Amino acid sequence: MQRPRELAPPEGFAEFVAARSDALLRSAWLLTGDAGRAEDLLQTVLADVWRRWATINSAGHPEAYLRRALFTTYVSWWRRRWRSEVPSQPPDQPSRGDMAGESADRDAVRRALARLSRQQRAIVVLRYVEDLTVQRTAEVLGCSHNTVKVQAFRALRILRTDPDLELFAAWRSRSDA
Repeated sequence: MQRPRELAPPEGFAEFVAARSDALLRSAWLLTGDAGRAEDLLQTVLADVWRRWATINSAGHPEAYLRRALFTTYVSWWRRRWRSEVPSQPPDQPSRGDMAGESADRDAVRRALARLSRQQRAIVVLRYVEDLTVQRTAEVLGCSHNTVKVQAFRALRILRTDPDLELFAAWRSRSDA
């Protein structure tokens, strides 16, 4: 029985993945709230991009394409939502200083983001973590800029009244004093 021939990665793909996978994995974690699902999401997108890397890379902005694929795949992902174990720390982020406080902060944000719809969560991450404009966020998600504005407004309204973030803000103000 012959072993299948190993495929060499497309030119520049391995270097791109080595350089940008940590940042992309952090974005995936913010979307999914779970390190394992974040890795699955990124791996799914990278496997899809692998086949078309030459075309994507020659267009000039492979990271922009990959980020769009990451967010659109997340928004339309068909898998069931995992409801068991939930991580409290993003991947590859060593804790420094007040580990309990940092863990509580991350957990409060993770729980608050989990209460948003998939589209709202993607918009919040793109607009306020990735710092994209309304127009660029709309392009990445393939929706209108009005949809981005409305969903961002609704998401921020939910986050402003989120009980976990209220506790987080109260705890943070006591510890800063």
